[in-house]
Amino acid sequence: QVQLVESGGGLVQAGGSLRLSCAASGRTSSNLAVGWFRQGPGKAREFVAAITWNRSYGDSVKGRFTISRDNAKNTVSLQMNSLQPEDTAVYFCAASQQGMYSAVYYPTENRYDYWGQGTQVTVSS
Repeated sequence: QVQLVESGGGLVQAGGSLRLSCAASGRTSSNLAVGWFRQGPGKAREFVAAITWNRSYGDSVKGRFTISRDNAKNTVSLQMNSLQPEDTAVYFCAASQQGMYSAVYYPTENRYDYWGQGTQVTVSS
């Protein structure tokens, strides 16, 4: 089992930045694939980014968001820059213990086994 806890959400003005963190505990390893998804009000859950030995991003965040990992601390971060109101959502991190593939393999929810509870990001205009 892997437990995931997100942090770093909050309220920010348009054009601002936030950094989210996902702390993993339990049966973690450097082979853990970790992804970020988001779900805005009245919207379906959307892929944001994933990291294995490389990185993958959803089209709506490319060039603005950066995913990174610190294996020593078992954390994955999501640096979000140039935030816009449409980025308002609950952000979830997810993990798969089958993390040996390219990050492009993990753009859908069914690739993941574990999910955090989510952290709210609100961007005001």
